[in-house]
Amino acid sequence: MQTSNRKPALRRSVLCTAAALALAGFAPLAQAQQYPAKPITMVVPYPPGGSNDSFARQIAKELGDLLKQAVIVENRPGASGNTGTGQVAKAQPDGYTLVAVSSSMTTNSAVQTRMPFDPVKSFAPVAMFARGPFVVAVNNDFAARTPAELISAVKANPGKFNYASSGTGSVNHFATELLRAMAPGFDITHVPYKGQGPAVTDVIGNQVQLMISSGPSILPMVRNGKLRAIGITSLQPSPIAPELTPMATAVPGYEFDLWWGLLAPAGTPAPIVNQLNQAVNQILAGPQIKANFLREGALTTALTPPQFADVIQKDVERWKTLAKDRNIVAD
Repeated sequence: MQTSNRKPALRRSVLCTAAALALAGFAPLAQAQQYPAKPITMVVPYPPGGSNDSFARQIAKELGDLLKQAVIVENRPGASGNTGTGQVAKAQPDGYTLVAVSSSMTTNSAVQTRMPFDPVKSFAPVAMFARGPFVVAVNNDFAARTPAELISAVKANPGKFNYASSGTGSVNHFATELLRAMAPGFDITHVPYKGQGPAVTDVIGNQVQLMISSGPSILPMVRNGKLRAIGITSLQPSPIAPELTPMATAVPGYEFDLWWGLLAPAGTPAPIVNQLNQAVNQILAGPQIKANFLREGALTTALTPPQFADVIQKDVERWKTLAKDRNIVAD
């Protein structure tokens, strides 16, 4: 009789333990196994057009095909990308709301004191899409033609020349200030503009002499003869523009590139993050995606979530240090 009485109690204990385990450790796994059960929203925190939007839409289409579920791209621009990114930071961490960002998120965090999110703590990094170097270009009247000649010309004429950026605290502002920090005596004056277009126009017109910016925004002007390319900001020659000499040949160690990638809200279950990461990396291995990204000045780059998290963490620290050292503050 005693043995018979213990068996129902033992069964109840086993069932309770199993239920507790399901609620604790195994719930995320079960969720990931069912994921995705409905459409996924991929937020682009910028207007339509441009590299962020283009890359996100290409990845979203392929991702939807792989996951057998629609991936809907929504543009939510505002506040230099902070509006849409901040909305995703507050979304449910269930894998159904993602945000496609670029490294401008980390430069923003270095100069803006009231960000609606923390670039490190508010997100679970999912996958990097690509990286791309910048191109250093000058007005056609500028005498220099190589990185070494550019550095020598500016050092020989301190304060005489100006450089353009698309705004104070922009990525090309940081790229040029990093060059100044690494090349003592490279004394050139910053002229910020409200956007890329006006800045490029004034370099062409020789109101300012220099601009460091992305390949897609500069190389068309170089190839039609309106600007002259001096070098590229990768450590080694880049497939983006293999004819250009790295600036590191004149300023050892100088390197600056953009990256693009996908984030989920912090707390998204690891199995879902890993599933998305594997799917995105599979997409990036495709020859057509590689060719498409290359045309837009970027090289597809597959990383694990921890590797991508490390990139973000180091960039945030790096740009905060540079902003403090070079007195870069938001307008």
